[in-house]
Amino acid sequence: MRPRLQDRGSALPAPSLLQLMWLASPALPVGGFSYSEVLEAAVDSGRVDSQASASEWLVDQLHLSLARSDLPVLAKAIGAWRRGDLDHVRELNDWVLHTRESHELRAQTEQMGRSLLEWLRHHDTASTDDIAACAQMRPTYPIAFALAASATQAGVRDILLAFAFSWAENMMSAAIKSVPLGQSAGQRILSRLADEIPAVVDQAIATKDSARQAFTPMLAILSAQHETQYSRLFRS
Repeated sequence: MRPRLQDRGSALPAPSLLQLMWLASPALPVGGFSYSEVLEAAVDSGRVDSQASASEWLVDQLHLSLARSDLPVLAKAIGAWRRGDLDHVRELNDWVLHTRESHELRAQTEQMGRSLLEWLRHHDTASTDDIAACAQMRPTYPIAFALAASATQAGVRDILLAFAFSWAENMMSAAIKSVPLGQSAGQRILSRLADEIPAVVDQAIATKDSARQAFTPMLAILSAQHETQYSRLFRS
């Protein structure tokens, strides 16, 4: 039975709100903490060396990468899971797999997707049929997250806000460790990202399939360099 969606302007029922908070938590065992998404390579190359430069780097990544790729995919995948449209889910998953620009970035989304699916197997969040269908796709993280969140009563916008904030929190933590920075500096970075997220989410929801894109050449170059970086803390 598909969940009854949240009415506009009404409060999200507590179980759905808690489930969304759980999915966005850094404590979710999907391994997000082990990736810097190229930030570590940007630090190594001298492009990021302070709170200000880390903040600028992550804001740019939010707008140029997440807003144009993972978030629009997530928005479409939520509706596809709720409609039972597995063909569209597969199409979206294939798009993510084919547009990752480096081995590390593709390995990250596959590993996090597998880990979230394994977590779902031990919870009653999603149906066993949907979990089985997802497993056959080599699920990427946005697709697995969409499955987990689609079983709640949360609206698409709230789900995307949770996903984006989870990303921001992981990236802030990576900045603290790799630049390195203090906790207060990390919180200022997170505050700036949080200010940017609502508009980015609205942009992603409005993005048509034909306008979705994954084109971040500098991220791809630095990601390839990170694979052979001499000293590193993170897997990407």
